[in-house]
Amino acid sequence: MISTKKRTAAVLTAAILAATLTIPATARAAPAESIRVSSYKGSTLEVGERSGLIIGPSGTDYTVTSSAPDTVAVERVLTFWVAVAKAEGSAEITASNSAGECGSMTLTVNSAASTIPETPSDGESTSLTDNLEIRREMIRLINQTRKANGVPELPVSEALMSAAQACSNRRYTWHHAPEESQAAAEAGYPYGFGDNLTVFTGTVDAAQHAVDNWINSPGHFETMIDPRCDCIGVGVTQHGGITYCYMFVGIPNSVNFYA
Repeated sequence: MISTKKRTAAVLTAAILAATLTIPATARAAPAESIRVSSYKGSTLEVGERSGLIIGPSGTDYTVTSSAPDTVAVERVLTFWVAVAKAEGSAEITASNSAGECGSMTLTVNSAASTIPETPSDGESTSLTDNLEIRREMIRLINQTRKANGVPELPVSEALMSAAQACSNRRYTWHHAPEESQAAAEAGYPYGFGDNLTVFTGTVDAAQHAVDNWINSPGHFETMIDPRCDCIGVGVTQHGGITYCYMFVGIPNSVNFYA
């Protein structure tokens, strides 16, 4: 009798265990997309147009692919990605990370004659890749200054590159804190940040001129070498012989009230 009870208990235990183990396999849902993907110029491009891709959260290395490379190709520039419109049609742009998380967006390409280009009122276009060589040199000089002052060099943040360029394209001559905070949040940077602005006449040696201005201003210099910062983005716009430069440095775990 005892032996029969033991056998019955063992069978029930095995049955319960088997049922428990099979439930997750049948109830498992597809993981939700956890990566945000958007385009600096929106979801519609013209043939031949380029647009930076804004991918968040920032600070992660992503792999980006196009479902139709002959329609929209993707290229990596520094640490961020650019979509290149090649032919009419649509393509799904997908970003993934090493953890298997992904996100996507659809880009539609129209012929150059089918839509009216959207440009600022002065006729100048805006792009994440504007003045890229000057911006790259600014980052090099800023990191050189940080290293010389005993603080770590900063990696480039795609989100802060986008935010800084958006602000420099507005050609501000003084700080506009709400707009700058909104630009960082809209670009996908979730924390607070420090930022420097400088405006000067001329376009020659712009990167050196901007960094020299910040070095020679105590408040700007302190922002540039702030040890709390963990990433950087810069923007440069040249218009009518005037150069407008922004530097955004991310401060992790601080608050941006617009994010």
